[in-house]
Amino acid sequence: MNKPLLDLYSDYLLSSFEQTPATRLSRLLHGAISHDAITRFLSETCPTSKDVWGVVKRYVREVESPAGIMVIDDSIEEKPYTDENDIVCWHYDHAHGRQTKGINFMTALYVSVTSHR
Repeated sequence: MNKPLLDLYSDYLLSSFEQTPATRLSRLLHGAISHDAITRFLSETCPTSKDVWGVVKRYVREVESPAGIMVIDDSIEEKPYTDENDIVCWHYDHAHGRQTKGINFMTALYVSVTSHR
């Protein structure tokens, strides 16, 4: 595993408030790493839970609290005109009550509520 690229890509994901395509990361780096290199890294790498925890642990420890909760939501980005593949496939869409072709993804948000006395 390419640890420096994993760290860079993880920081990119953590600091972004919009879509995170490899082309944007490459542009932010002024082409120092091509979007093809990032895409290859993502397609060749299958991080484990241990790998992911190693990246996010320091951030979690900074903000964790006994009053904290993790909010997890799954969503579907519809891709009706894209051919089915490992990522684009059929999922049950609870919002529409039917099967939808697209990309199923998870979002996690940690919220820590502290009391002020």
